[in-house]
Amino acid sequence: MIRMGILQVLKTQLLCHLIICYVFLVSGFIINLLQICTLPLWPINKQLARKINCRLGYSISSQLVALLEWWSGTECTLYTAPESYKLYGKENAIVVLNHNFEIDFMTGWTFCERFGVLGSSKVLAKKELSFVPVIGWMWYFLEIVFCKRQWEEDRKTVVQSLRNLRDYPENFWFLLHCEGTRFTEKKHKISMEVAEKKGLPKLKYHLLPRTKGFCVTVQNLRGTVTAVYDSTLNFRNNEMPTLLGVLNGKKYHADLYVRRIPLDTIPEDESECAAWLHKLYQEKDEFQEHYRQTGRFPGAITSPPHRPWALLNWLFWVCLLVYPLCMLLLQLLLSGSTFTVVCTSVFCLAVSVGMRWMIGQTEIDKGSNYGRDANKQQLKDCHPPGQQDHAIVRS
Repeated sequence: MIRMGILQVLKTQLLCHLIICYVFLVSGFIINLLQICTLPLWPINKQLARKINCRLGYSISSQLVALLEWWSGTECTLYTAPESYKLYGKENAIVVLNHNFEIDFMTGWTFCERFGVLGSSKVLAKKELSFVPVIGWMWYFLEIVFCKRQWEEDRKTVVQSLRNLRDYPENFWFLLHCEGTRFTEKKHKISMEVAEKKGLPKLKYHLLPRTKGFCVTVQNLRGTVTAVYDSTLNFRNNEMPTLLGVLNGKKYHADLYVRRIPLDTIPEDESECAAWLHKLYQEKDEFQEHYRQTGRFPGAITSPPHRPWALLNWLFWVCLLVYPLCMLLLQLLLSGSTFTVVCTSVFCLAVSVGMRWMIGQTEIDKGSNYGRDANKQQLKDCHPPGQQDHAIVRS
């Protein structure tokens, strides 16, 4: 018990956080450089280049999974049908996630890792993220679909990016946050005002889904993807986990409810597909209400087994990068030079600032400016025009 207490205190120390961030950033830049080196291979053997980039991307994203699973000790429980469980990781799928928590992307990646598709997992991400070092640059080489959230400009680019995935050599999950931004009370109020204007059923735990991205994804991955995984995430004891909490070694317990829905049961027509998605979110709201009332989701409980590769990858980079850093810092400090001491302090400060900036990108209050012209945008995006759609949704 004393040993565990000391370890927990150690996890909260700034020095540990600086080391974790240093390893992540430096290893990330090294991997980004290796990814650039694969560019000449693309015109020669595109599929081989893709497979190499899957492994390189895994080496970055699995560090965050290791941080959640092994450093924080966060546990993940899956609620799903046994017959669906057998197919996870063995087929291409579109994963529809709710967007309520700062670390929901880490939790999604953890389940990707448990089923062996982390390196090849895809997302529909805002264009600004492509400029974020390490993660954004990694995503570029993984053929992530980027958009500017201006659908008239995005549609052609998104369609082409999705079609490029039709011959992807690895099984992949395409992760979608259809709400477009994280849930907050302010955003929820705005979203429900839009729902009232459009005559759509109101949601209690979600924002209105933006249907266009989902519909285009389904249309262009039909024949490549075999199912949609409707995934609803919650954390026990009403906790609101943060990346800073994970970095401090705080343990959380995630519960994820997943329904496998064959893609061929989803309407091909855009307006009918949009109505189907609205109905799906009404059901997701009911699942969240069930969780709030009972403390669990419906369905059988499983705990997908840990895989050691994320931890081994993380330890590899720690061993490779921390020892030479310590030797360098020691030599600089022993030199007695004021200049080197100042440079060392500035370096540590820069790492600390970089770490805090990257953490800030995950914070809920740093999300998109949802609400700026929100009514106008949601009236365009959450549902395609047409009076027939309203009848479909109400039914």
